[in-house]
Parts: sequence; structure tokens; C-alpha cells
Amino acid sequence: MLQALTTKLGTRLATAVCALGLAVALVDPAPAQTAAAEKTVSVGGAAMFPSKNIIQNAVNSKDHTTLVAAVKAAGLVDTLSGAGPFTVFAPVNKAFDKLPKGTVPTLLKTENKGQLTGILTYHVVAGRLSGADLAKQVDAGGGKAGLKTVNGASLTVVRNGKSGLTIVDAKGNKAAVTIANVFQSNGVIHVVDTVLLPG
Repeated sequence: MLQALTTKLGTRLATAVCALGLAVALVDPAPAQTAAAEKTVSVGGAAMFPSKNIIQNAVNSKDHTTLVAAVKAAGLVDTLSGAGPFTVFAPVNKAFDKLPKGTVPTLLKTENKGQLTGILTYHVVAGRLSGADLAKQVDAGGGKAGLKTVNGASLTVVRNGKSGLTIVDAKGNKAAVTIANVFQSNGVIHVVDTVLLPG
């Protein structure tokens, strides 16, 4: 009888432990499983996680090291890590390379922080605008749409072929969106191939 009672208690204990383990797994899934469940986009050889903010993702892209250095120099890390939401047109390193020689090192100097901030905030629009949202605005605007940036100046969005988009700055420079809809916890990034310059 004692042996039967011990066996019965052991079975109940094992069942309770299994149930507790299952409950913990359901309430607190492993971080690796959570990350694997996210739909990511690869930018600069790194997965961009929708659960991370703009800065947390951007620092992992090998194609955006210049942009990240500029954001740090301008003191915009906290802003772009904030709640937002923001739509960011993110130029790749090659976009900065297209600027006149010496432009980037000059902009990164402390005394040029105001100018650098002005350029960077010209790449940011308040709100979360997907590629589809931008395309709708272009269609509704008869082929183009104006966007007011955080800088205060405007950008123009136009069609690039049937499904692509091009961003035109105040100087007439055109930046093609090469990777759209890189969603973040605090907005969305659209990768562009040219640095946008305010007038």
C-alpha cells in the first residue's frame, strides 16, 4: 500500500512539473524562438527585427556605417530610439561616397553639428509610411506627393517604374528606394541610394 501511494504521488508530481514547464514555455517563450518567429528583412547583411527600434537595427547594417556615425555625431540617437513613429529614408554608404570629396569628414566635425543635423532630419518624416502608403499619396497627387520632413523642408515622392519609388530633394537630386518597408518598433526604414539635401 505504501508503495502504491508513493507511485501515485510520484506520478502526480511528475504531471504537475510537466504542466508547470508547459505553462512557463507558453508565457515566456525563449528569446531565440521569439526572434525566429519575427518576419525580418535583410539590410546590409543583417536581419532587421520589427521588435527593435531604428537605431538598434541600423547599427547592425554594414551598408549604413556612415549614416550611423553621422546620427551619433549629430546627437540624434536618443531621438531615433524614441517612440516615434518615424519614416526614415536611410542612405547607404555608397550614397555618402557620391558626395563631393571631403564632405562627410567636414560634416562630422563638432562645429558643423547644426548643418549635419539639418541634413539628417531632412531624411525623416513623422509617422509610419509604408511603401503602399507613399504610392497611394503619389497616385492621389497625380503622379507625385509632397512630404514635410522633421527638418521642416519638403521632399517629393514620384513613381519609379510600376512598383518602385523615387524621392526627390529640394535640389532636384533623386534617390531611388532600393529596399522598402523595413519595419521597426518605432517606424519604418526605406533604404535609398542617394543622400537627400535640403535647399
